[in-house]
Amino acid sequence: MNKSVQSEVQRLVSDEEWQLRVNLAACYRLVALHGWSDLVFTHISARIPGPEHHFLINPYGLMFDEVTASNLIKVDQNCKKIIDSPYPVNPAGFVIHSAVHAVREDIQCVLHTHTRSGIAVSAQKNGILPISQQATFVLSSLAYHDYEGVAIHDDEKSRLQADLGSANFLLLRNHGLLTCGRTIADAFLAMYTFETTCQIQIAAQSGGSELVQVDPKIITGVAHAMKVQTAGMAGEFVWPSLLRKLDRLDPGYSA
Repeated sequence: MNKSVQSEVQRLVSDEEWQLRVNLAACYRLVALHGWSDLVFTHISARIPGPEHHFLINPYGLMFDEVTASNLIKVDQNCKKIIDSPYPVNPAGFVIHSAVHAVREDIQCVLHTHTRSGIAVSAQKNGILPISQQATFVLSSLAYHDYEGVAIHDDEKSRLQADLGSANFLLLRNHGLLTCGRTIADAFLAMYTFETTCQIQIAAQSGGSELVQVDPKIITGVAHAMKVQTAGMAGEFVWPSLLRKLDRLDPGYSA
């Protein structure tokens, strides 16, 4: 995107929103960098602070590595554009995100993926197995939602909301993975842990041997252990290093 467009978008938004745009664009680029994107499908949304209930979401039709701070689309809770954009927006893709944002005032970002490992585990009857340290983190705040077809119907929202509850990890049966976080950084780190958990599980199962499971008593103490390890700011602890890596490999996100 050229500098004139960038300047126009920055002129229209607050400094706080611009920084949110930069972080969300970085998140899209990092998802692409890690191989979690599904062409132009799936979304990452972020709530803009304030009483208006506005959100940022990707331009529909762009690859994740094409998303920039300027071309993110600002929408209301019904996915209607607030700032004019030459790009289309996908209201159907916002159904799941709007459902989560509507009942979770504690979270800023919702991240949804369709990775092979994530979908493979989502199709397993027993879901996430307690067979790795990563899995214990997920299991400490995990919920499940049964598949109801492509998520385009508003009447699914209430069931998804009830299933999610206060969890930060949601396994969408036969569909994929979803994380929500207090910040964009938290949502990304949660997805990194979720995706890694699924990859480990598929790899372990492919060995054909009986799997050793973690004692359930250990899982109950994981949330406390994580707070001790990162002072309750796990995402913020990791995020600066991720941005430094992105600046070396793919710096165009901040345009």
